[in-house]
Amino acid sequence: MENTFDSFNAVTLQGKKMSMADLSGKVVVVVNTASKCGFTPQYEGLEELNRKYGAKGLVICGFPCNQFGKQEPGDSKQISEGCLINYGVSFQMFEKIEVNGKGAHPLFVYLKKQLPGFLGGRIKWNFTKFVIDRAGNPVVRFSPMTTPKQMEKILVKLL
Repeated sequence: MENTFDSFNAVTLQGKKMSMADLSGKVVVVVNTASKCGFTPQYEGLEELNRKYGAKGLVICGFPCNQFGKQEPGDSKQISEGCLINYGVSFQMFEKIEVNGKGAHPLFVYLKKQLPGFLGGRIKWNFTKFVIDRAGNPVVRFSPMTTPKQMEKILVKLL
């Protein structure tokens, strides 16, 4: 059987296993994050989208990753504190993962297969964003250069 978005699990920063099936019927943005990256200020824009559209069914899922320039060196507690203190992040953050290579989290293996992007299925850098529609279908991939504000129009259409 082919995997679907709903078939994956991930562990939250608080150490709890969460099923993506819990997000069924929502519009989901999955993003690999890092706290010491030039794109880190995107946390602010992602949080703004979360606050603006969360009640309408938008869910942001942040996955810290240290694979690009070692820009996410902290442990879960440091990541959590940094997100909250520096950017007021209230959206769902997960444990640090890998997005490329043999150790890549299965969710990211799936998303890269569904929406390969320009590098033939690799993630180029932190803050690559995948959007999943209410039916659980990955529908669009945004590069790190695309700001959360630039994604808003598409998200509103899906909501």
